[in-house]
Amino acid sequence: MYQHTRLTNNNFGFFQKFRNFDYILLICILLLGFISLATMYSTDGGKILFHTKSHFIKLMFFTMMMLFISFINIKFWFSIGYLSYIVVVSLLVWTYFFGITSSGSKRWMDLYFINLQPSELMKIFIILCLAKYFHRMKLENVNSVYTILTSLIIILLPMGLVIVQPDLGTSVLIAVSGIAVLWFAGINHKYFIYTMLGFVISLPFVIAFLKPYQKLRVLTFLNPDKDPLGAGYQIIQSKIAVGSGGIFGKGFLKGTQSYLEFLPEKHTDFIFTLFSEEFGFVGSVVLLVIYIIIIYRIIAIGANSRSYFAKLFCYGFGAAIFVFITINMSMVLGLLPIVGSPLPIMSYGGSSMLATMIGFGIVMSARVHSQQLIA
Repeated sequence: MYQHTRLTNNNFGFFQKFRNFDYILLICILLLGFISLATMYSTDGGKILFHTKSHFIKLMFFTMMMLFISFINIKFWFSIGYLSYIVVVSLLVWTYFFGITSSGSKRWMDLYFINLQPSELMKIFIILCLAKYFHRMKLENVNSVYTILTSLIIILLPMGLVIVQPDLGTSVLIAVSGIAVLWFAGINHKYFIYTMLGFVISLPFVIAFLKPYQKLRVLTFLNPDKDPLGAGYQIIQSKIAVGSGGIFGKGFLKGTQSYLEFLPEKHTDFIFTLFSEEFGFVGSVVLLVIYIIIIYRIIAIGANSRSYFAKLFCYGFGAAIFVFITINMSMVLGLLPIVGSPLPIMSYGGSSMLATMIGFGIVMSARVHSQQLIA
C-alpha cells in the first residue's frame, strides 16, 4: 500500500511538472526548429543531403535533451554554476593546446560524434556562473570594488582564451552574455557608460592590434564596394539576395542567389539571407515575431520565478538571445562587420544549437520549478 502511494505521488509529480511547462515557448521553439530544417533543406538544393540530415539529427537530439533538462530541479543548476564555468574554461584551455585547426583557427574539440566548440557553451555557462555569484549578494555589496573586479575576471578569462584561438566575434558575444547579467544584477549604470567611453576612445589602438583578416572585415564593412569580387563579395551578395526577396519572396526552393551559388556560407551565419530571399519581408517579419515571443516568454518566466538566481539567468539569457539575433541579422544586412555570429537554432552548427537548447532547458526548468526558493 505504501509503495503504491509513493508511486502515485511520483507520477503526480511528473505530470505536475509537465503541466507547468510554458507551452507557448515550447511551441515557438519547435516551430523555429521546423523552419530551420526547411531552410536547411533549401540550402541543400531541395534534397536531403548532409546538412539537412545532420541538422535534423541534432535538432531532434538536442530538443529531447532540452525537455530532459526542463524536469531537473532549478536547484541543481544553481549548485553547478561555478563548476560548469570551470569545466568549460578547462575545455577552452584544452582546445588551445590540442584542438582541431581549421581555416587558421583552433576552436573545436573532436568528440567523434560532434566537433564541440567550447566557446559556444561559454555563452550560456557564464550566465549561469554570474547568476549564482549575485544570487545571495546584498544590494550594498553589488557595486563594491571586489565584486566588480571578480565579475570582470569571470568575463575576461574566457574572453582571452577565445581571442587567442583566434575568434574575436565569439569572445565579444561571451562578454555580452556576462555583461547582461551584471546589468540586471544592479551594477551602477555609470560603470557601463565609463566602459563604453573608454572603449570608444581606445578603438584606434584596438584596431592596431587586430589581425589582418579582422582589419579587412572592418574596412569591408565601411566600404564593401572597394573589393566587390574579393572581401566585399559576401556582404554584397547577401544584400542583393535580401533585397531581391521583395515583399513576399521568390518562393520556397526558388532563391536564385542560393541556387546559383552566389551566397557563400548560406547554411551557417548567412542562413537568414537565404530565408529572406525565399520568403521576403513578410516571412522575415514572421520569423522576427517568433523570436520576439521567445524572448518575451523567457523574460516572463524570469519575472514569475521566486528564485533570484532563476530571474538573473532568464533575464541574462533573454538579453543574450536578443543580442545574438540582432548581431546576426545586422551583419547579413551590412549594418555591422561580419563577426561569425550564428542565428539561434536557424544556423547550422552543433555546438551553437547545443548551447542554445541547454539555455532553453534551464529556462524551462525555472518555469517548471517557478515556486522553488533557493536559500
